[in-house]
Amino acid sequence: MTDANDQGGGVMGAAAMKRRIINPWTWQDQFGFVQANELFNARRMLICAGQTSNDENGNPLHPGDMAAQIQTAFDNLETVLRAADFALKDVMRLTYYTTNVDLLLQHWGTVMSRLQAGGARPASTLIGVTRLAFPEWLIEIEATAFK
Repeated sequence: MTDANDQGGGVMGAAAMKRRIINPWTWQDQFGFVQANELFNARRMLICAGQTSNDENGNPLHPGDMAAQIQTAFDNLETVLRAADFALKDVMRLTYYTTNVDLLLQHWGTVMSRLQAGGARPASTLIGVTRLAFPEWLIEIEATAFK
């Protein structure tokens, strides 16, 4: 199944960015991601470092609490996006790194609610890792956005 979504954000006088979502199947819909995003007329790209559950000084927050860490990582991602005049809906690619895949999947509803609230339908990858930069972190979210 292939569907098309247009998203604005072009430069004045230039063609607006258009996005075509490529989904040959439907199973990924329950997880809130798409198989591919094809972009036309994109003018700006933002590559974000992995965002985690930390405060403004880089101190880890919510040790052992996956749901809270997901929320904080998304809060931090949206802060970075806003600072560059982007929004979650502009994110076309997310990579999730986690030290506990099963625990993250138990809290996938938290991820889905953030994506849906932000109007995001990114292509996504979930990767299990031994550990992240700080041992208290359970998840890190890396994003690429286009306008």
